[in-house]
Amino acid sequence: MAIDNQEFKNALKLWASGVSVVTANSAEGEQGMTATSFASVSMDPPQILVCIHEGAETGAAIMQDKKFAVSILTDQQEQASNEFAGASSMQERFSNVNWHQGDLGLPVLDDCMVSLECTVVQQVRAGTHWVIIGEVQSTQGHDGEPLLYFNSAYGKVAG
Repeated sequence: MAIDNQEFKNALKLWASGVSVVTANSAEGEQGMTATSFASVSMDPPQILVCIHEGAETGAAIMQDKKFAVSILTDQQEQASNEFAGASSMQERFSNVNWHQGDLGLPVLDDCMVSLECTVVQQVRAGTHWVIIGEVQSTQGHDGEPLLYFNSAYGKVAG
């Protein structure tokens, strides 16, 4: 017997995670959303995955353009995380943060810990989400400490 949604959410809140913003281009302009469902898949070839809700505009843009970027946020980018988590409209999200076009022409947030620009190699439907696997084509890194998310709150690395 499967657990109910609330029990599942409560369990997952206890997983500490880094925070990233997933971005893509669409005919309507830049798309982006905050995501904690991000992981490495393979070193050879270099691949990562992101999990995106089936109704997300950003996911639709990724499926159409077959490219996406992941900006892993620093502990100084909590506002950017909130913007891309839905505090602002899609247009305002990109107006309220500093960003640039990366090597593949994708929107990448300035001053993030690292950005990874990818081409889609596979997409798998899993429940209400798409698991999108991308091959990393370009990275850019910066100094900083990671922004963490745990128990529905932001945190920083102790030390």
